[in-house]
Amino acid sequence: MIRPRIRRAGFNRGACCATAMAMGLTLTLSLLAGCVALAVFAGWRGARPPDLMRGPRLMPWSLLMTLAACAAVVLLVHVVNLLGVKTGS
Repeated sequence: MIRPRIRRAGFNRGACCATAMAMGLTLTLSLLAGCVALAVFAGWRGARPPDLMRGPRLMPWSLLMTLAACAAVVLLVHVVNLLGVKTGS
């Protein structure tokens, strides 16, 4: 009986880094769109006036907006690198 070869996820010996698969353009653009959408939604929710009858806000919308915007900037630089422009030193 011949057993099929099973590829293990993990360290790829032939790669230049420890990741098994590089993040492609499609995944990067999808994550960028998600981060921008989250930043816009969190900015809208954080700008609403507080409703004292419903109690305190339990989500830090301004922090979520800031984190999503920072992630979007990092992903935008990654898209630029994927398109062939060299950034950094």
